[in-house]
Amino acid sequence: MYLFIVNRNSGNGGGYRVWKKIQELLHHRSIPYDYIFTQSAEEAHSYLIDRLANKSGWSAVGVVGGDGTIHSLLPAMRDSGVPLAVFPAGSGNDTARGFRIPRKTAAALDIMLEGMPRSTDLISISGGSTLTALAVGFDAEVAHNVNRSRYKKICNWFGMGRLAYVIGVFHTLLTFRPAPLTVECDGQEYTYTSGWLAAVNNVTTYGGGLSICPEAKPDDGLLDICIVHDCSRFKLMLLFPTLLFGKHTRFSFVSMLRGRNVTVRSSLPRLALGDGEPVSSTPLTASADPGALRVMCPHTLAV
Repeated sequence: MYLFIVNRNSGNGGGYRVWKKIQELLHHRSIPYDYIFTQSAEEAHSYLIDRLANKSGWSAVGVVGGDGTIHSLLPAMRDSGVPLAVFPAGSGNDTARGFRIPRKTAAALDIMLEGMPRSTDLISISGGSTLTALAVGFDAEVAHNVNRSRYKKICNWFGMGRLAYVIGVFHTLLTFRPAPLTVECDGQEYTYTSGWLAAVNNVTTYGGGLSICPEAKPDDGLLDICIVHDCSRFKLMLLFPTLLFGKHTRFSFVSMLRGRNVTVRSSLPRLALGDGEPVSSTPLTASADPGALRVMCPHTLAV
């Protein structure tokens, strides 16, 4: 028996369109399932908690939506033993990208039904967990501005969710001010006089496919951290195209760290987003939570 959590409003209605395709395929294959349409993170979380507690034997929980929908379900899914199956229908879809889940609905369903459940880490912070990444500083402000913008809806309508984040970069450059930043990683402290952002990642990408931590692995028990610091606005603007290919690490104003525990402090309060959702602000501490979640993945995925 398979359970589906469907955010039909994700991706400007893309979640509903994806779900109708899934339903058609399930009926054609005579596969038993249950589902719920969700209007909010709280509703989805409460429903899933109840279902996992009162009925055993779920083969997997399929989430039809974006990274934010998945994020809302992590407290219920964590340590449940029930695998998560991802059906990308949001703007960024970095969870799907991180686990190589295809955009085509039929192929994603095949992974849910025939793929391999793999243990993956979570990023643990005070009061919750994050699956893909924590964005702190400029990148968090970009995502925050994108989520509140009209251009996000327009980009989603044309299936160009990544473009919304590119627009958001230029939007945020107009107002954001860098500030002194301190990052402590496994007891080692690093100080930067002019910090733009600190990205704490479990997978390689965030922000709709920006390869911010190209060496990150979701099952190694470690966090990958990218700090951008001590550069001008012009250099920061030149940096972002290189993020599409993970080539930014060669710049002198980019520092890469890896560890089990990380603390980020800033002289100015900085917003922190987890999986694109507001989760905290500086100062904040995050740690790797090894093997806390199971995700249905392609058999060919090496993690």
